[in-house]
Amino acid sequence: MSSDPQPLLTRLVFVRHGESVGNATQTIHGHRVCGGLSETGREQCARLAERLVRTGELSGATLYATHFRRARETAQVIAPALGDPAVLVDERFGEIDWGADCDGLTWAEVVERHGTPDWDADPEISFFPGGESVAALRRRVVVAIDAAVEAHQGQLVVVCTHGGAIDVAVRHAMGVVGRNGFDLYTTNTSLTGITDTGRARWRIDRYNDAAHLLG
Repeated sequence: MSSDPQPLLTRLVFVRHGESVGNATQTIHGHRVCGGLSETGREQCARLAERLVRTGELSGATLYATHFRRARETAQVIAPALGDPAVLVDERFGEIDWGADCDGLTWAEVVERHGTPDWDADPEISFFPGGESVAALRRRVVVAIDAAVEAHQGQLVVVCTHGGAIDVAVRHAMGVVGRNGFDLYTTNTSLTGITDTGRARWRIDRYNDAAHLLG
């Protein structure tokens, strides 16, 4: 009596970048002007790398980063703890694009110029002129997730990315479209894991695991 073959489990672990210069200064830093990691962000990444060396929990992973400087710098710090893989860049995992007009402005300046965003407005409409909509962000991140699973079936994939993309990934794994009455806030350098079970279902392994920052 033969049994059905076990499906390949493809694990995706999303790492939110370390604190960025934009985070520290409350400034919009899109991919055009990203100033990279702050001093605190570099320390956070170093702590994560030390944890990964100690635990070996992500050893042998394929490593992706977005085209934002802060994500690429995060990937470069943790790469040796994974076995020093090459960093593959995929722009589709990038943060929402607020638009060129907002890049380099403080959040207060953005609100003064364009008004306070209506976070519950039509997701197909961008918050600011020339910016990206939440729906467009979701579509491209889901495409990137599907592409990573297809390219690395049965493997472990680590993606150094952003809070917005991680929000999409968690909601996608839950089968949730839109905000649906709850918010997510993802800590810098935290780990969030989802697994494609191979049976048209996702498993959420962990969210916002930042134990390496304790103490």
